[in-house]
Amino acid sequence: MPNRTGFSGERPGGASRPARKNRSAPRGPGASSPVRDARDAAARVLTLHAKRFPDLAPETVPTDGLEPREAALAHAIVDLSLRHWLTLETVLGMYTSQPVRNLEPRMRAALLMGAAQLLYMDRVPPHAAVTSAVEWVKHAIRPKAGGMVNAVLRRVSELIERDSEGRGVRRETWDLARDALPLGDARALALREAVLPSDELGRLEAGASVPRTLLQRWSSRLPTDEVRRLALQTLSSPPTVVCVAHAGEPLPTGLEAHESASHRVFTGSHAELRALLGSRDDLWVQDVSSSGAVENVRDLRPGVVLDMCAGLGTKTRQLRATFPEAEILATDADASKLPILAGVFAGDARVTVAPIERVRELALGRADLILLDVPCSNTGVLARRVEAAYRCGPSRIERLADQQRQIVADAIPLLASGGAILYATCSLEPEENEQIAAWAAQWHRFRIERARSAMPAGGGAEPPSAWRDGAYSVLLRWA
Repeated sequence: MPNRTGFSGERPGGASRPARKNRSAPRGPGASSPVRDARDAAARVLTLHAKRFPDLAPETVPTDGLEPREAALAHAIVDLSLRHWLTLETVLGMYTSQPVRNLEPRMRAALLMGAAQLLYMDRVPPHAAVTSAVEWVKHAIRPKAGGMVNAVLRRVSELIERDSEGRGVRRETWDLARDALPLGDARALALREAVLPSDELGRLEAGASVPRTLLQRWSSRLPTDEVRRLALQTLSSPPTVVCVAHAGEPLPTGLEAHESASHRVFTGSHAELRALLGSRDDLWVQDVSSSGAVENVRDLRPGVVLDMCAGLGTKTRQLRATFPEAEILATDADASKLPILAGVFAGDARVTVAPIERVRELALGRADLILLDVPCSNTGVLARRVEAAYRCGPSRIERLADQQRQIVADAIPLLASGGAILYATCSLEPEENEQIAAWAAQWHRFRIERARSAMPAGGGAEPPSAWRDGAYSVLLRWA
């Protein structure tokens, strides 16, 4: 039960206890109290993640009231902490008396926040990274908690090999060395001693922060070099890619070339991106591989198109532009998304947004094309969904595959004679892709057409123009 500070009063290891009104009781800010600065915002979010790890979900960083630079710092700390979570646990674990995962969530959050800045944020002075984490944990837990954070983070700082100006030494590449940490730009941070595990798969797990179970899954069907490439790509920050295939006016500045002629890389600020998308309904943020699903069926001439997993409407907009004579129906099982989706298409006579049961009534036996961009493991977009890798165990993929089969089955009564389902994921896993198509063909008389699989590309030392997410799509034609 939350105590008067808004924290749970957990012991290291997760055992709960009632709050005590003395100096050792948690004294930090509650979740509803104003955020003081960037590191307070980051630590609050990391505390939530630490409580749930490895079953993570996206969390909003509370930056209201912060200056833009402070807000950007908060987002950067959270992103780097999530992106390198297993690496940070490995390094921190060298200097803690118990596994990092056994520490209470706020202590873990402070250590992760501090270590992420020390190892991956060259522009942050080491003393600032350490001191801010120490002060936060004193405020959030108890004054004496700062001693442990100070001792551990100073050891982490001393671990880094530094040049004459005090900056971390970068090696040109990471060759699975135990005394270096791979970075998103394909280089590696040199360390004074070996910290990564002795076995190769363990080094890749700890270095790239990709769980061993996922690496083993990939290794069972992919070459070793490809597994390593996929793992290391997750360390890169992906560019913002804009689909311009249906642009009706000249393109504005701030868009640079992409290897795909129908896409551009946006190079401006978040505010500039919002302004651009707000002023143009013929441009939208969409990766090349994501847009490829609809692009692959652009020669079809459906009269009624249904987007059953429309989310916030990206592919709905693409469907509308690709099939200008079609009636478009859009819905999502997550009712909280419908108001946003309806707002995107407000006043659009060609697009009807409605709750899923109403759309079923409208589409029953009428849909010539049904897009099912189904919930999936996200293993093709781990650089964008950094939290997804940690929850991607065998049982989760099995549950997702069950859900995906049910979504396909539920769509069948809505198909018109000769209609088709366009099934799409951003997963690399056969259970969610080829095996779903094979199941549909075996049990529901679909013909498999236009199967398309794209592996992630770009990242590291490659230019933003080379970036592509991983994705799969297939047209299931009603036989």
